[in-house]
Amino acid sequence: MFNKILIANRGEIACRVIRTCKRLGIKTVAVYSDADRSAQHVRLADEAYCIGGAPPRDSYLRADVILAVAQKAGAEAIHPGYGFLSENPHFARTCEAARIAFIGPTPDAIEKMGSKSAAKALMEKAGVPVVPGYHGAEQDTAFLAEQSKKIGYPQLIKAVAGGGGKGMRLVERAEQFIAQLDAAKREAKNAFGDDNVLIERFIKGPHHIEFQVFGDSHGNVVHLFERECSIQRRHQKILEETPSPFLDQVDDLMRDTMGAAAVAAARAIDYRGAGTIEFIAGENREFFFMEMNTRLQVEHPITEMITGEDLVEWQLLVAAGEALPLTQNEIITGGHAIEVRICAENPENDFLPEIGDLRVFVAPETAEDDDIRLDTGVVSGDHISIFYDPMIAKLITWGGDRPEAIRRMQGALAETAVIGVKTNLAFLQTLVQHPAFLAGDTDTAFITKHNAALLQATSLSSAVLAAACARVLADEATAAPQTDAWDSHTGWRLNQSASRLIEFKTMAGEEVACHVHETPHGLALTTPYATTAFGWAINQDGVFRIRLNDQIQSAQVVRDRDALVVLTPSGRVSLSLFDPYHVEAVNASSEGRLTAMMPGRVVKLMVSVGDEVQKGQALIIMEAMKMEHTIISPRRGVIEHVAFQVGQMVPADAVLFSFNE
Repeated sequence: MFNKILIANRGEIACRVIRTCKRLGIKTVAVYSDADRSAQHVRLADEAYCIGGAPPRDSYLRADVILAVAQKAGAEAIHPGYGFLSENPHFARTCEAARIAFIGPTPDAIEKMGSKSAAKALMEKAGVPVVPGYHGAEQDTAFLAEQSKKIGYPQLIKAVAGGGGKGMRLVERAEQFIAQLDAAKREAKNAFGDDNVLIERFIKGPHHIEFQVFGDSHGNVVHLFERECSIQRRHQKILEETPSPFLDQVDDLMRDTMGAAAVAAARAIDYRGAGTIEFIAGENREFFFMEMNTRLQVEHPITEMITGEDLVEWQLLVAAGEALPLTQNEIITGGHAIEVRICAENPENDFLPEIGDLRVFVAPETAEDDDIRLDTGVVSGDHISIFYDPMIAKLITWGGDRPEAIRRMQGALAETAVIGVKTNLAFLQTLVQHPAFLAGDTDTAFITKHNAALLQATSLSSAVLAAACARVLADEATAAPQTDAWDSHTGWRLNQSASRLIEFKTMAGEEVACHVHETPHGLALTTPYATTAFGWAINQDGVFRIRLNDQIQSAQVVRDRDALVVLTPSGRVSLSLFDPYHVEAVNASSEGRLTAMMPGRVVKLMVSVGDEVQKGQALIIMEAMKMEHTIISPRRGVIEHVAFQVGQMVPADAVLFSFNE
């Protein structure tokens, strides 16, 4: 086994690898960019070295610099994590030439699976079923358009070198093909340096089911069962679970057949290390090979939860030349596990990524071998940057069966909150309570079909407002005593019972007034919905027990200055303390401008000064957090000013265009 390894990654996965290394007594070397000087993986590692600027191309993609650091630090091996250099055959080959072990597959295996078209041809030879489509080398636009017509619609254009939804576009009609092809090629070129694409038939009622495989240098290959990854937005996963509810609806023959195909796929390339064979399964129960990810997956924790195995430890053992610790028959599973990805993004704005400071990040307390697990690389006070993936954390739960795992996830999400950046937490909390999810009806169109219900905000109620008021009053009671009567918040009145006005503003901008006042029988609370007897107590874990008349409810209230998040089992509500005498400046000309919803780089401009545009017309394409985002016109008008050109960086809230009537 190794004595010291370098982790060529950042964030959550770097922290995850460090955790296993600490348990095994292996020293760790972290690398970091200028933006990550205070990052958690830097603090957790035994040593850390700066490798360049914030953009990945200046740091985490600098193979030469990373290798030099590994040699300087005396690292015997490099763990690439996922993303960045994890599937770069040149980097793996360079490590081998420098006599530093690459904790991953061989360079040849990465190359064979790195091209989707070549991988599909290889899988066909190995007897693994593949999706009908075009996987060839000819990339002329007219030729691809002809192939598109032959395949039929709907269809998917995919980057040959791609992954993670980048360089992927859905084409539903022939007239959409050229525009979607251009977008896919442009995004693929930017993300992977290769704009070659393939075209595949879009499978009806598709389920994204992947199998975790492992091979070693002694010829052994096994699978550690499947993961259902069908719940996705922008072709990227946000919830994964195992076992697959879709496969559970039939006998084990389909699961066994898919597992055997996954092992055959890995054997076809003499695979070594951790990998994932991704299949698409249609509503008719046919399944096809999609691609192989030659690395550890983001969602690997759910496999660990049902098998009890540490997959990072397996990676280390295999890279050190040892045999797999278990044979196929020795691998057992138990229970059900679910993972959700907590991301800095705005579901109401098409899941566009968000950046900013994590002023507060709270989550359930977890322990080793617990049924709830949190994998993260950030804490309160950290910054979510434009340069990297917007994932904040992965929350994982295990249960003896699927309903128990779901109940634990519902409870865990009800204890998780972020203040400072917008997240998908409310969306996830609604998702794991949706009837279709509870029933296991989760194909890849799940979010599209249920988006309206999933985006429905938790209703404001007297119970929610009571919890918020209780937190405000409790904080004031524990604050330093006021020496000036004019600063008192007690609600004292001359010759009257005490009364206190607490005003909030919702995320939608609605102002809500609450009156807390004394009565002969105790406190009462008046909200826009009711007047009730009111009281509260705080448990040792900080959870509020709110009493309204004779009913008692529990709620967690997270607060940072004027921002509050009220967490209940049924949902969450974000509020801010409102000062009715505070005046904000209004930009009277805002209707004549279009501002950037997020920071990013201009990839393409579709209009010029003087162009007449219609509402909904595409104006500009920006790249942020490794994904392209098309920004459309909010109105009809004439372009008066274009503020940024292709290649320029755009700050958040910057004016992009101004319009005339």
